[in-house]
Order: sequence, then structure tokens, then C-alpha cells
Amino acid sequence: MPKELIRKLIHRFIPDPEIIKRHKHLQFLGEKLHEPNLWHLNRRSIALAFAVGLFCAWIPAPMQMAFAATGAIYYRANIPISVALVWITNPVTMPPLFYFAYKVGLWFMNQSTNTQESQFSLSMMFSELGDAWQPFLTGCFVMGITSSVIGYFGIEYYWKYHVRKKWAKRHKID
Repeated sequence: MPKELIRKLIHRFIPDPEIIKRHKHLQFLGEKLHEPNLWHLNRRSIALAFAVGLFCAWIPAPMQMAFAATGAIYYRANIPISVALVWITNPVTMPPLFYFAYKVGLWFMNQSTNTQESQFSLSMMFSELGDAWQPFLTGCFVMGITSSVIGYFGIEYYWKYHVRKKWAKRHKID
């Protein structure tokens, strides 16, 4: 896909930063919304956006997008990418991902699973919520930290690899 087509696609779906800066409900943020990294695509802002967005994707609560936007502002990461990455846990992917987080939490807390637990269902989850919340939240936290670290360093590596590749290609042409 050509770069220009990708840029047009990104600009089509990302709201104009000036409109967001002037939005009446966001005026309490003041000058913080004028930070250039919140809107630009550079290595640092994208890597931080992946870290913030992937961590917030594992928060098992409503308003994940608000948490991601707040985290992006605090860490000066790209807001649109942080918020978009939260949608990794959408209504379709959330049950298997959160079940995986529950299993990770059980393993991390060194707890065994019940023998009746071989069939996962929402009714089982709600009936055993008293026992399940600690491993579930622990698993979400562990997966959030793990995803953040992998996302941050993965983007850092990919960006540097891509730049080295472009430099090598440029020197090969000269």
C-alpha cells in the first residue's frame, strides 16, 4: 500500500486535532492538549501509544478509551493510536481474552482450577465471581503489563529496523 494512501486513510478516520483542542468538554486539560507528540507520528509517540493502549485494553471496565486518552496525555503518547488499540478487546474478542487473563491469573497466583471449570460459560463466571475476581484482575494486570512492554519494545525495534533498511537502500542507490 503506498504511503500516501495510508496517510489519507489515517487522516480520514482521525479527528482534526484543532477541533479536539477547541472542544468545550476538554478545556479543563488546557495546554496539555497542545503537546505535539499527542498528534504526530514519530517513534517515541507511537511506541508510548502502543504501551498505553495495550495496557488499557486489558482493563476490565467501561471507559477504556477514556483511560487510554488520559494515559496518552500523561505520557505524551499519540492519542488516536492509544485509543484505537483499546479496541483489541472488543465485544467479540473480550470473552476469550479475559478468560485467558483469568487463567494467567490462576497460574500467576499459583492456584488450581476447579474440576467443574472445564466448560467456561458466563453463568459459571458470574456464579463463581467471588472466587474468580482476584485471579481475573491479577491476570488482566499481568497481561496489561506484558502487552505494554512487548508493544513498546516491538514498535521501537520495528521503527529502528525500518529506518536502517531505508538508510541501507538509500546508500545502495548512491
